[in-house]
Amino acid sequence: MNEVEKLYETLRKIQEPKGYYFNNDKEKVFELLQGLLVNKDRYGYMSCPCRLASGDREKDKDIICPCAYRDDDIREYGSCYCNLYVSKEWNEGKIPHVLVPERRPPEKFI
Repeated sequence: MNEVEKLYETLRKIQEPKGYYFNNDKEKVFELLQGLLVNKDRYGYMSCPCRLASGDREKDKDIICPCAYRDDDIREYGSCYCNLYVSKEWNEGKIPHVLVPERRPPEKFI
């Protein structure tokens, strides 16, 4: 089992009991998990691969996966910003798959 597969299994076991599921598109999920691992090597923490991290853990704490916006995104849209985490209903196609808007405040952008 490679590092991405290990991360997948670890996070799945932690997040599914909380009602957060990985997107059914496993290829996309593995690409995002690889991005998390790259950012962990680069910055020392797993910042969201869909956002630009500053390299300052304190400034980026809102985008360390799972990000501070995930819960609201999933509650409102059924998916987080990058579509890594989704609701069961989203995976089952019971709710529309729409573009999730960026919730991170502009002043947090680099």
